[in-house]
Amino acid sequence: MAKNKNRNIARLRRHTRVRKQVAGTRERPRLNIFRSHSDIYAQVIDDEVGHTLVSASSIDAGLRDKVKGLPKSEQAHLVGQELAERAKALGITTVVFDRGGYQYIGRVKALADGAREGGLKF
Repeated sequence: MAKNKNRNIARLRRHTRVRKQVAGTRERPRLNIFRSHSDIYAQVIDDEVGHTLVSASSIDAGLRDKVKGLPKSEQAHLVGQELAERAKALGITTVVFDRGGYQYIGRVKALADGAREGGLKF
């Protein structure tokens, strides 16, 4: 139990350290990722006004049926593609990538690759 708590505290420290350097603007918003044990969530955020512009997750009604039964990394890939489509519909083409203190492997990398395939640049 304590090991998981310490891991999460360390992740939050890393995330805070990265957030000192990475900020989203109206022209280039921030793509933020949160990874839970079973699901993955992504948001495109304008930090100047503090608003979420676009979001997608593996529990969205539109994606829930598509990702059911797939491995987690493939779910993340589909979430990234869906997020890119929604962002392009709003005219967002470039973002700043914020991995949220997670290592750039596995589901985080799969989501980033899916977003790039969908047309986002970062």
